[in-house]
Amino acid sequence: MPEARETVLEIDFKALKHNFEYLKSELLNNTRFLAVVKAFGYGSDSCEIANYLQKLGTDYFAVAYINEGVALRKAGIIKPILVLHPQAVNLKTLIAYSLEPSLYNAKILKEFITIASAEKQNNYPIHIKFNTGLNRLGFRENEIDYITSEVEKTDAIKIVSIFSHLAASEDLNEKEFTLNQIANFNTISKNLIDKLTYQPLLHMCNTSGILNYPEAHFDMVRAGIGLYGFGNSEKENKNLIPIATLKTVISQIHNIEKGESVGYNRAFKSNSFLKTATLPIGHADGIGRQYGNGKGFVTIRGQQAPIVGNVCMDMIMVNVSNVDCKEGDEVIIFGKDITAEQLADTTNTIPYELITSVSQRVKRIFLK
Repeated sequence: MPEARETVLEIDFKALKHNFEYLKSELLNNTRFLAVVKAFGYGSDSCEIANYLQKLGTDYFAVAYINEGVALRKAGIIKPILVLHPQAVNLKTLIAYSLEPSLYNAKILKEFITIASAEKQNNYPIHIKFNTGLNRLGFRENEIDYITSEVEKTDAIKIVSIFSHLAASEDLNEKEFTLNQIANFNTISKNLIDKLTYQPLLHMCNTSGILNYPEAHFDMVRAGIGLYGFGNSEKENKNLIPIATLKTVISQIHNIEKGESVGYNRAFKSNSFLKTATLPIGHADGIGRQYGNGKGFVTIRGQQAPIVGNVCMDMIMVNVSNVDCKEGDEVIIFGKDITAEQLADTTNTIPYELITSVSQRVKRIFLK
């Protein structure tokens, strides 16, 4: 592939296909696969990612918010789309675009029934979420009777799935907690199904759940970060390939004398002569202010160059004293060899935060 001549995010569809097939290989043949493409496809491009995964044969998609689902429909996605956190103000739009809501408390359930009835819907697909320990969204077990009583009052809706979310599936030190979550979900789903006249889908596993808890695969799994190349463990990272490579170029090289400073607030002051390179990427592009001043690095000609001074809105400066480079050379921020996880580790954050922060003004290049 040609070297970058500007700041770009390269998305490798071959890597995406590999990750999809690897995660699928962990499942039984009849287990459905839901691809999570929220947050612009974890910072890549949700519409391009979803269209490719649709061709590969994914069964379902999930987004966080209704507008994300609308964008997928407009881009040609025809598979079912689960909206994980719908807001009541947009529920008519959700129905207009045939999106499927996660309903997680009495308020949103009542509001959706009211709107679905007014829109003259019949058996509109809904997903009931239960809180089994994450304590973020979800009904409690003691609300099963309330749910069934509300559902039985109307023909406007039908429960197509019952689900929950694992809180610590990547942390094997929390295995007992996770197993308790799974047992709790088994009890909840059985009790609810016993009160229904049909069998909804059951799903609970995220990426780490897929890899670590096969007993909880149920009828469907939800893969997010794994599709994008991260397995939440050193072992599983070796089986996955990061799909995104963030690249930029050297705009200018400076010779910095002893005692001179670099960047805003003179945050970096040189103790000796050094060379710095200025790169056209900054906190408006996703490289947060937590980087710089000894935290974070880029790769130029296979060598690491630490970020110096404060990260600017549109630029960063790096120390290239020990790198044989010139203006115009390509720079790798993160990719397949030096991953987003390795860069994120320098500021004690996670790859999720780094990859989803890549600004929409950064040009996307799709390697198909």
